[in-house]
Amino acid sequence: MSKISESRKVLGVTSAADLQGLKTVYRNVMKAFHPDKFQDETEREDAESKSKILIEAYHFLVSVAPETMAKNAEAYNATISAAQVTNYNYQKQVLTLDFSNGESFEYFEVSRELYNKFLNSDSPTRFARRRICNEFLYRSVNQVAIA
Repeated sequence: MSKISESRKVLGVTSAADLQGLKTVYRNVMKAFHPDKFQDETEREDAESKSKILIEAYHFLVSVAPETMAKNAEAYNATISAAQVTNYNYQKQVLTLDFSNGESFEYFEVSRELYNKFLNSDSPTRFARRRICNEFLYRSVNQVAIA
């Protein structure tokens, strides 16, 4: 199951949820699992664990929401068209590309086969521009670190 599907399942939202709907669901679910609501130590620890999972799922879904991507599209396009790929990392079908302007992006559901083609290409930057950057769902790693 993809990270998007897992995150939606954790929050109980569908793919049709917009940012406002996502925020409303998140707030309501967090009210139910807020650690301060529980007196028993075991229940509080369980609620803390659950709330961490909820927070992570919410922040992930916000970072890949169409509204967020549209808001950041101009800066993203400037990065992928002008900056060079300086470093990369691949784990569990997530390819992270670091660019020469300091930006980093995660690309989701990149196959091992495509990653191998990326590794073997003459120009990783050109390959990424043509076959990865506009083909896969992505999010800014820099914005995740700030949040």
